[in-house]
Amino acid sequence: MKKLYEFIVRRRLPIVITFIIAAVVCLFLKQLVGVNYDITDYLPDDSPSTQALDVMDKEFPDGIPNARVMVKDVTVPEALEMKEKLEDVDGVESVTWLDDSVDITTPMEMLDKDTVETYYKDGAALYSLTIDKEKDADAVAKVRELVGENNAVTGSVVNTADGRTNTVAEVGVITVVAILFVLAVLTISTDSWVEPLVVLAGLGVAIAINGGTNLIFGTVSFVTNAAGSVLQLAVSLDYSVFLIHRFEEIRKEESDPKKAMVKALSKSTMSILSSGLTTVIGFLAVILMRFKIGPDVGLSLAKGVVISLITTFVFMPGLVLLTHKLIEKTKHRSLIPSFKRFGKGVSKITMPLVIGFVLLIVPGYLAYNSNSYYYGASKLFNESSRIGRDNVMVEETFGANDTYALLVKSGDRVTEKALSDELHKLPEVTSIISYVDTVGSTIPDSYLDSTTYAKLDSGNYTRMVISVNVPYEGEETFSLVETIRGLGAKYYPGEGGYYLAGNGVSTYDLKDTITADMMKVNFVAIGAVFIVLLFSLKSMIVPIILILAIETAIALNLSFPYFQDEVVFYVAYLIISSIQLGATVDYAILATDRYRENRAKLSKKEAVSQTVTDVTPSIIVSGGVLTMVGFLMGWVSSNQLIAQLGIFIGRGALLSLLVVIFVLPGLLYIMDKAVVKKRST
Repeated sequence: MKKLYEFIVRRRLPIVITFIIAAVVCLFLKQLVGVNYDITDYLPDDSPSTQALDVMDKEFPDGIPNARVMVKDVTVPEALEMKEKLEDVDGVESVTWLDDSVDITTPMEMLDKDTVETYYKDGAALYSLTIDKEKDADAVAKVRELVGENNAVTGSVVNTADGRTNTVAEVGVITVVAILFVLAVLTISTDSWVEPLVVLAGLGVAIAINGGTNLIFGTVSFVTNAAGSVLQLAVSLDYSVFLIHRFEEIRKEESDPKKAMVKALSKSTMSILSSGLTTVIGFLAVILMRFKIGPDVGLSLAKGVVISLITTFVFMPGLVLLTHKLIEKTKHRSLIPSFKRFGKGVSKITMPLVIGFVLLIVPGYLAYNSNSYYYGASKLFNESSRIGRDNVMVEETFGANDTYALLVKSGDRVTEKALSDELHKLPEVTSIISYVDTVGSTIPDSYLDSTTYAKLDSGNYTRMVISVNVPYEGEETFSLVETIRGLGAKYYPGEGGYYLAGNGVSTYDLKDTITADMMKVNFVAIGAVFIVLLFSLKSMIVPIILILAIETAIALNLSFPYFQDEVVFYVAYLIISSIQLGATVDYAILATDRYRENRAKLSKKEAVSQTVTDVTPSIIVSGGVLTMVGFLMGWVSSNQLIAQLGIFIGRGALLSLLVVIFVLPGLLYIMDKAVVKKRST
């Protein structure tokens, strides 16, 4: 490695220029990276709802309704006029209303009440729209302009459009505030006014390169787009700081800065790599999820940490050597106070802290496993947002509702009629638009015009559009999906006999997919980190202690929603388990290494005190940044999944920090013989 580092130091100027050029190019490339805001697009390709949507896209000219528009205070003729206007909006593929289900020339009181009130109630008309996903933002904006502020526009495509519009601005705010906070923290924690700018420059280059190289994925999820850069900033901060501080230590003995940098690189390689490796492993664990948002987030974040490591070892040496004179000229006294008295204070209450921690383990894990969950995108926006307000408005008038599309093999109208009759008996089904319901099973196909026929029957499949009075997710919804699939299999057995699609259906499949992922992801993350710790710490017991400490911090973090009576987004719950482990186990490694070093010359009690004194400044800086970045995401983001993930990250980093400072030294004290082998007491 020494020869490689000598080459890097010798060729520092060309390397620095190359990295800067790469960063600038990647800033432009990042603009070409698409961002996907539709969570259902990340279902596995073999999930039933994904297959249903693929078949429907091939067989029918328009897709399943993905938006609902409610217009208040309209008569039936006015509602029909509004329907025509909605159909004329560019990007709106189809509009379904009452006239598609019944003959509205018949007096209203003679029509089926449930069917009528699915579309028209208390003077309000509720339309189901199918909007082209490629034109969603413009189409949603035009629909809103058409119906006005006092009416409502909701649905999955509206979630996507609003998510795209809001997230772009919010990511900008989060990034700027995070950079300012990191700059403030670095200014306090370093002893040079220029050093924070040098560290931020290195981080900026790494983040820019990671963002641009995401182009290899084509698109990234809204989770990656919102959290990727700031998380890379937070978890990679220590690498450059550690290298600079090691360089400054060696400079006290080595007058030649180039030789000092080679020595600094050689001596810091293992500590920086082990820290980065555990973080990368935590992020890579979520790649194993079948729910494809896991690989999306995991690959981008893992790649970001790897790029940060490369930047630290290749770009930063040159940058530091080019600026070291300026760093030295702008030295100032340390602004961080001594934590010696704090360390002594913690050492005095070690046992009570450990006992309190142990007492929290069982209730923490029980609460952690007793949370309620959202699996889909129905609750992404709260009632303070436009779409949240519109959702409430629609539900207050029409109740919870959704639209499913059931495709069945074409050619047997008698079987279609029997299936439709059974579906009508379900109390959750309010109306069905299909060939046998709208046209009739006895009317020959040739009597229909080609446009109408194409919407109902593709030749291979007949489509039944089913309106249901259940929300997008929940036990009632999941039970209904199972019932309808059971009926489909009953009348059309065999592979390809039927397909069912819809928001509630996709959410059902999301639930099945991501809950199955949980055990696998956690097991791999914990196992992989354990192996890394096993080799780096050369002990069987110590990795168990460290993982127990961090995993308990994770359990305590995820127990908060239970005690606060909050519902958890399962995606956030799944991702945070790996992120918190990978991002904060470094604190535990640092504390353990220092305890071992201190035990070489101090008693157990003194080693605890000195370890807390030594590690607290570093852990507060690193953990404080991750805490602030997480809470910032939680406070700024209007997307509730991103906001909750941010709160989990911030609170998780804080809890890990507290466990490592206040509890882990006591655990090391208790397990001293296993932690420190063949050392004097």
